[in-house]
Amino acid sequence: MAFETLLFAREESFAVITLNRPPANAISELLVRELNEALNAVEHDDTVRSVIITGAGDRIFCAGADLGSAFSGGDVDTFIRFGNDVVRRIERFPKPVIAAVNGHALGGGCEIAMACHFRLVKETARLGQTETNLGITPGFGGTQRLPRLIGRTKALEFLILGTQVPAPECLALGLATRLTKEGETLADAKKLAREIARRPPIATRLIIEAVDEGLEAPMEKAIDIEVRAFLKSLKTEDASEGIQAFFAKREPNFKGK
Repeated sequence: MAFETLLFAREESFAVITLNRPPANAISELLVRELNEALNAVEHDDTVRSVIITGAGDRIFCAGADLGSAFSGGDVDTFIRFGNDVVRRIERFPKPVIAAVNGHALGGGCEIAMACHFRLVKETARLGQTETNLGITPGFGGTQRLPRLIGRTKALEFLILGTQVPAPECLALGLATRLTKEGETLADAKKLAREIARRPPIATRLIIEAVDEGLEAPMEKAIDIEVRAFLKSLKTEDASEGIQAFFAKREPNFKGK
């Protein structure tokens, strides 16, 4: 599958989507549309258990919108709303999406990373919603996801001041899942993808759904969401395999059935 703004590859049990618009891997309307197409290609492919999103090069994961094209000459409202749909799709994707943040993730790049289920961040990278430096606000969910991930107080500080947050602080605040060494970010993401491939795909999908739906629900409704997910998972062949493997003292072989 060939794209103009992305590199796309299937490897083993996962797919790798590389934002490829050097030097900053900036977001354009075409990149957003191609990212959506890449997700289309793997969503119903049972051989793909997870997706890695990374950036070309080793300095910048994604520096945000391409200011020369994203906000001029077209329908900005449509662009922003479609972009939000794609970022939300990442957040709700039925397979884990891993952000291999191999360089700075700023503005829209930070928003893409925050939507991913895992964020592996190079220890020298910085993340941030830097839009106020341009006199604007975030537009791909930054004002909504950052407070949910790190809390209102620090999120307001970072959003208003346009702060670029160093990777170690991202880890401490919960903005990063893990830190990685220079040159090892993608390799670590692939290692995590292999771990995910050994987990039960249906249970994984149900966990993503339950967490997403339950976070904003009252506790009583959230518990009901979890119970429904549990009962669905219990009826799967993977559940039978997992329980049998437990009693047989062997590793389970989950098939996503």
